[in-house]
Amino acid sequence: MPTERQGPRRLDLTVTRELAGIRVDTLLRKRLNLSGTVIRRIKWLEDGILLDGLRVNTRAVPREGQVLSVRLSDPERTSGIVPTAGPLDIVYEDRDLIVLNKAPGLSVHPGPGHFSDTLGNFLIHYYNESGEEADFHPVHRLDRGTAGLLVAAKHPHAQERLKVQLHTPAFQRIYLAVCEGVPVSAAGTIDAPLGPVEGSLMAQQVRPDGKAARTHYQVLKTVNGRALVRLELETGRTHQIRVHMAHMGCPLTGDFLYGTEDHDLIPRPALHSCQLALDHPITGERLRFTQPLPEDMARLLK
Repeated sequence: MPTERQGPRRLDLTVTRELAGIRVDTLLRKRLNLSGTVIRRIKWLEDGILLDGLRVNTRAVPREGQVLSVRLSDPERTSGIVPTAGPLDIVYEDRDLIVLNKAPGLSVHPGPGHFSDTLGNFLIHYYNESGEEADFHPVHRLDRGTAGLLVAAKHPHAQERLKVQLHTPAFQRIYLAVCEGVPVSAAGTIDAPLGPVEGSLMAQQVRPDGKAARTHYQVLKTVNGRALVRLELETGRTHQIRVHMAHMGCPLTGDFLYGTEDHDLIPRPALHSCQLALDHPITGERLRFTQPLPEDMARLLK
């Protein structure tokens, strides 16, 4: 974990003979994989684009042996999130991203009723305390009641590179759920489009005019009329797993919206993000993370 300020996050490229004579803007896009949006942001910064330590514009043409350096981290935070001290279970961290084991009941983003007690607030406080120049750049989200693995980028370039992977095989998300009832088939794919429930600000439903939604499932264990199910998302619609399981007649245990709320059993929908795999946004290295079933869900299967 960072314990002292490490300075801005930069990405460097040594200009080889092959690259000499190619304009900076082309090198940024083709060699460093920066998007037009990121380039437009950094080119106005005093130290946004440097060639051998001197500021240049995107039309500059570097010579062989020169070092092109671009700033990735935010000199000023634009998220507007208020820093608040709070617990974080950090699974992995580097200069570009952070992977967390989110606690159930914790909102990811500030919003109505949760202005200063969310994962975003806790992260900004953590970055302040560790002296790291980073902002909250979420890549995906988990419902407030869902526990488990979540990744956030530390700068816009990492966020963009990770979001490109979403809903592709490169970004793999696997969940464990405990549901009421046992699916008729031990494994299969739920292919049912989802859209909003008329008149509801939150609820979703299966509807023919909804957005495509596919969830792959496998029953791992059955106990007393409940099933432990492994689920892999092919798409990422709001409440997708919860709605799909309810549509199959097996709502998640404790799901107040699509099943039956019962705080004596569990005070939340029994859903856990247990596995996460992705390609690192800068190095391309394959990263894999796992988290075991939380105790409140394990108790449902005893």
